[in-house]
Amino acid sequence: MSMRVRAGGAAVAAALVVSLAAGCDSGGGADTGGGTGGATGSGTGGRSEGAMASLPAALTGQEPRWSACEAPDGGEKPGPEWRCASVRVPLDYTKPDGDTLSVALIRKEARDKDRRIGSLLFNFGGPGASGVSAMPRAAQGFEKLGARYDLVGFDPRGVGGSSGVVCRDSEEQAAALARIDLTPDTPAEEAAFLKDGADFGAGCAERSGKVIRHVTTSNTARDLDLVRHVLGDRKLHYMGFSYGTQLGGTYAHLFPRNVGRTVLDAVVDPTADATGHARHQATGFQRALNNYFASTGEGAAAGNARVTALLKRLDRAPLPTGGDRELTQSLALTGIAQTLYSQQMWPYLTEGLQEAEAGKGDTLLRLADMYNDRGEDGTYGTQAHAQRAISCADSSSRPTAAEARALVPEFRRISPVFAEFMAWDTAGWCADWPVEGESATPEASAPGAGPILVVGTTGDSATPYEGARKMAHELGEGVGVLLTFEGEGHGAYTGDNTCVRDTVDAYLLDGKVPADGTTCS
Repeated sequence: MSMRVRAGGAAVAAALVVSLAAGCDSGGGADTGGGTGGATGSGTGGRSEGAMASLPAALTGQEPRWSACEAPDGGEKPGPEWRCASVRVPLDYTKPDGDTLSVALIRKEARDKDRRIGSLLFNFGGPGASGVSAMPRAAQGFEKLGARYDLVGFDPRGVGGSSGVVCRDSEEQAAALARIDLTPDTPAEEAAFLKDGADFGAGCAERSGKVIRHVTTSNTARDLDLVRHVLGDRKLHYMGFSYGTQLGGTYAHLFPRNVGRTVLDAVVDPTADATGHARHQATGFQRALNNYFASTGEGAAAGNARVTALLKRLDRAPLPTGGDRELTQSLALTGIAQTLYSQQMWPYLTEGLQEAEAGKGDTLLRLADMYNDRGEDGTYGTQAHAQRAISCADSSSRPTAAEARALVPEFRRISPVFAEFMAWDTAGWCADWPVEGESATPEASAPGAGPILVVGTTGDSATPYEGARKMAHELGEGVGVLLTFEGEGHGAYTGDNTCVRDTVDAYLLDGKVPADGTTCS
């Protein structure tokens, strides 16, 4: 299966990276009547009222039935403070009286009822990350916000409990990951790579049917507005990480008058098409890798030469591990990329590279398994299925093998390590996809919206800093407010920088908008 390190696919949020890393240690509405909207403005106006008026009363008049949550697949049951519900939404918004699907929600109510602002909805990225699963695990990082907001996670359409897309079983997934070369350099490898992409799409169409046509980000944004209405909030208060920033920008474009206090962190460039995203990520991951080499004292030139030599050896002969699986070049690249999402993961990169150079691939394989959502029992999650289905439903770009091949020289100048990986991914991701994509790039202009805080990290690997500047500009003057964190990692708020956290909290809790261009270090 082709891999898209697109917008946070390796980890649902930077808040979860540390807990994920621990498992890699080789040493072993209507319901509450709240929704005051806080200080974010009055009135409901704008496009949302028109959108609500076009939907049947059976949808707009829903009252979520909150009850105890079940344990998510492979996870622990949330504590009693968390309650779960679902909201029905149109499968096709052009046919609002037609088929519906269910959007799964999880909520922890605000502790300070007298000063409650409303609901704060989260999207942790992917696309394809389950907010129902991630929200309780990440909630400790939002403890201060939870005093005055109901913390609400949700599974976007096509994800998890919201008609989750499934494209192949674990056995097929394992076989593809072991067999397919993500940097093909022979005609046979190219053919197998492209066929796997086509087979994956065919599996999605067969197993998920009509759902995959409607899992676009714009439809999820419409779902968010219906959820906002059903929860009783006049404004949508929202935190989006990684892909969640694309969703937040899309919502702001469609429903600018309903934008409440909104934070977009680890920002996807809304002006980039499929090739542009690959170019950005070649830049971002190489930048993060160079920063890693600088931290070790080895330096970028020597470090890159060492890693590329290792990858060439792996292309010729995979490494053994302690089990019955081998570390291939593609899995090694995946494992290396996984460590670049957070500076706290860098020690695992050191360990993995040293071990591989000594002839064993266990640590890099475990890191790749973390990215690929492989459980200890050998089964694979379906986040990657939803990720690809949503990405390909969104993007009308369908680069060919010839176009991917032509990108390689340019990408090599950007990244000696990730060039072929990122270039070929442009062709493999949506090869022969059974559904046409919506547009080459998303729309994010939001005239009339209130201030939206856009947070970019200078060392972000998966969503390079340049994307935050583009998003702030696209949102429009007086709307996009850029906050820069001079540091490492995919996402700033969930790190340990007091300046970022205090600035974001002051905005979300007190409506204090920082000066555009504020920098934290």
